[in-house]
Amino acid sequence: MPEETNSIDYIMEKASGPHFSGLRSPTAASSSSSFFADANAPHQPFVIGVSGGTASGKTTVCDMIIQQLHDHRVVLVNQDSFYRGLNTEELKRVHEYNFDHPDAFDTEQLLECVEKLKSGQSVQVPIYDFKQHRRSSDSFRQVNASDVIILEGILVFHDQRVRNLMNMKIFVDTDADVRLARRIRRDTVERGRDVNSVLEQYAKFVKPAFDDFVLPSKKYADVIIPRGGDNHVAIDLIVQHIRTKLGEHDLCKIYPNVYVIQSTFQIRGMHTLIRDRDISKHDFVFYSDRLIRLVVEHGLGHLPFTEKQVITPTASIYTGVDFCKKLCGVSIIRSGESMENALRACCKGIKIGKILIHRDGDDGKQLIYEKLPKDISERHVLLLDPVLGTGNSANQAIELLIQKGVPESHIIFLNLISAPEGIHCVCKRFPSLKIVTSEIDVALNEEFRVIPGMGEFGDRYFGTDD
Repeated sequence: MPEETNSIDYIMEKASGPHFSGLRSPTAASSSSSFFADANAPHQPFVIGVSGGTASGKTTVCDMIIQQLHDHRVVLVNQDSFYRGLNTEELKRVHEYNFDHPDAFDTEQLLECVEKLKSGQSVQVPIYDFKQHRRSSDSFRQVNASDVIILEGILVFHDQRVRNLMNMKIFVDTDADVRLARRIRRDTVERGRDVNSVLEQYAKFVKPAFDDFVLPSKKYADVIIPRGGDNHVAIDLIVQHIRTKLGEHDLCKIYPNVYVIQSTFQIRGMHTLIRDRDISKHDFVFYSDRLIRLVVEHGLGHLPFTEKQVITPTASIYTGVDFCKKLCGVSIIRSGESMENALRACCKGIKIGKILIHRDGDDGKQLIYEKLPKDISERHVLLLDPVLGTGNSANQAIELLIQKGVPESHIIFLNLISAPEGIHCVCKRFPSLKIVTSEIDVALNEEFRVIPGMGEFGDRYFGTDD
């Protein structure tokens, strides 16, 4: 007995040592350099093109989309800002100038602007004076990189190069009489023109340009919205689709068994706090626990369920679902133990096993200690480790569970952050297993640490980083 006690003490002492987010291995070393080379590469924003005839309600549709995407950064870029300034001769004959022709716009500058925004750079958008018919020479509108870029204008679908930058193309389809009435109201009130000049311009330039350029571009639209801003159903569906795409990491498209919980300002705010190296231990634990609880709840949503009917206090029948009964957690010592309280708070009386894998020496794959429920082969398993780095220790733990008789499809791996290398490593080897995480980071660095990461999670959580 004394020898056994000493061995357990030794194991737990080893577990309290430095905990690295990933294990070193030759395969990880060869792959991490390519990922790390792109460590500063920005996340690609979602670009939406909104086209339609003059005064069709394009701006209203854009404003409604922006309002509903309130928890994401959204910028609006108007094609009207890229009108070419008129020279002296053109100004003398301004009533003969066709503002609805593709040549009236500086498409090259528009392309440069959107490409910079897509690459994560800020841009200065020109400000066009519709009364003077020229750009302001001393002022610009600063537009910063965002999650969603909305490009709006009558001819944004005309040039194929501009279309190729878009992830979604929307055409706002409104009756011609309605558009004319709106155009008269807008140009007389906002642009200082009289009714006769507006009607003359409409007949001479606007309508022919619509027939020649705008209407033919309708065929490129992914979505056509009749009645513009009055069509709330269409806009709600569009926003729902955008939200889905924004929450879908590129790796989720490669591996359908990888799930990233939907990002909100609350979640990003908590990540900002726990990634801050100057945060206090108390705050680090508090906000880590909040994020862990969200990940656990999301992971539980992937368990099987059965339909169940109950009688409510009003003597009514309620048809719902019954929780999965055969369930257990397994934490990878020691960072994984930080996730146990959240699991216990969600699942009353749940059994939790432990696995300790030696992370230094022996290529980081030496299994030191395991204590698992005897009937684990009959259970669904929530595997707990807050950081998925190279994936080597995760693979070792998963392999052990499978050896114990747990079906691969019955394992759900929960973590706060994941490196792309780790996701590749785990998913290629265990394609039926599910991974649930709150964020996918950029890469591993040369030291096999997740970048930007959050440092040594176990040390920070348990206060052993000094």
